Amino acid sequence: MLPTGKHPAAPSDCRNNEVGKNGSTTNTMSGSSIDNRITMMEQMIKNPRSAPSLSLPISAQPPTNRFNRTGSGGMGGGSGPNRPSLGLNLPIVTGNRRSESELKFQKIVDKSGLLKINEKIYRTQLSDLEDLGELGNGTSGHVVKMRHNPSGAIIAVKQMRRTGNDEENKRIIMDLDVVLKSENCKYIVKCLGCFITDADVWICMELMTTCFDKLQKKSKKPVPEEILGKVTVATVRALAYLKDNHRVIHRDVKPSNILIDDRGNIKLCDFGISGRLVDSNARTRSAGCAAYMAPERIDPAKTVYDIRADVWSLGITLVELATGVFPYRGCVTDFEVLTQVLTSNPPRLPEDQPFSPEFRDFVQLCLQKDYEARPKYPDLLRHAFLQRAEHDTTINVGEWFRNVAVNCGIQLTSPQPPLTGTSASVTSPPTWTATSEQTR
Repeated sequence: MLPTGKHPAAPSDCRNNEVGKNGSTTNTMSGSSIDNRITMMEQMIKNPRSAPSLSLPISAQPPTNRFNRTGSGGMGGGSGPNRPSLGLNLPIVTGNRRSESELKFQKIVDKSGLLKINEKIYRTQLSDLEDLGELGNGTSGHVVKMRHNPSGAIIAVKQMRRTGNDEENKRIIMDLDVVLKSENCKYIVKCLGCFITDADVWICMELMTTCFDKLQKKSKKPVPEEILGKVTVATVRALAYLKDNHRVIHRDVKPSNILIDDRGNIKLCDFGISGRLVDSNARTRSAGCAAYMAPERIDPAKTVYDIRADVWSLGITLVELATGVFPYRGCVTDFEVLTQVLTSNPPRLPEDQPFSPEFRDFVQLCLQKDYEARPKYPDLLRHAFLQRAEHDTTINVGEWFRNVAVNCGIQLTSPQPPLTGTSASVTSPPTWTATSEQTR
């Protein structure tokens, strides 16, 4: 049993196809996409004797192939630009749909260089941004803290190279499309604008302080239930907004994609692998993080899923943050965690810890293996756990976070007032961020 607060080694949540310096892949099995792993599982079911072993000895696994749940978080605890990530086999858009995608991208290109800060539009050149240091790295880029000199605002800029790859283009378009349309939702990290050149894409975001993955790794302590209530309210509100207003499913809910700032504002980020819902269903099963993926997105027999896949991911996130330990312990590769998700009982909050009956019930509802038994967002928002959390005005998330951050060495952003339109409530000069949203 691992002590509370310490994370075991875990398989990677985004590309485990680690490429060495000479360009060669280091491990075939853990470097394969989720689709390949699901195919292997299908073969195992049909012919158990010829199936690959599900439990490889730890000594046989190269360090770079360890399961890493955080994936995209630049400030979410990423170890650097060579961090392993899971292959995303998103379909290449063709025909009329591709034309629609290109039209969306052209609309975004037309807004390149226009930044909206404090309700004022600034036509900005790259030379107007002053580099204040790197915030983090990810597989598709890195995040830099920058000063927007015309306004004096401190922002976070996610910098990505354009590869010309159709899947990368689709991811960039989806990311920008969602955040640019979601400026009215206070629970979604705000995009101030972007720069698009022939070689690069820079996404300018409001500056948050950190994400919950990095916060827990630094503090080595579980997050208190009353704080998790507020985290859950913000996350469910953001997910419900995406579904109701844009027919979008997030598909990558996890601690490194939930951000917090000095004032205690909690926001969802990273929409690059979000999917469009058709008749309330999605079909692509290979996008996202294996560690938090719902059973119906893994099971080869299931061809569609809906927003309740994100409800499962939220449940896994809550168990991890509440206990300080990832629920599927002992897994070394993505293949092993996928198998555990399908074959083992769903995780539950430990009985020997003093969680409220409402919180236990909420987590149990989120982690129903039969997705049709899981509640949708309206039912979650009516649940006693969220009703209590949403209406309890005695909980000061900002004070809790500042105390934890100071004690564990997380650098707070300088005291500054909220930019117009944010949900902050303290007065001070302009600041803005993004973490995992910025560096997948």
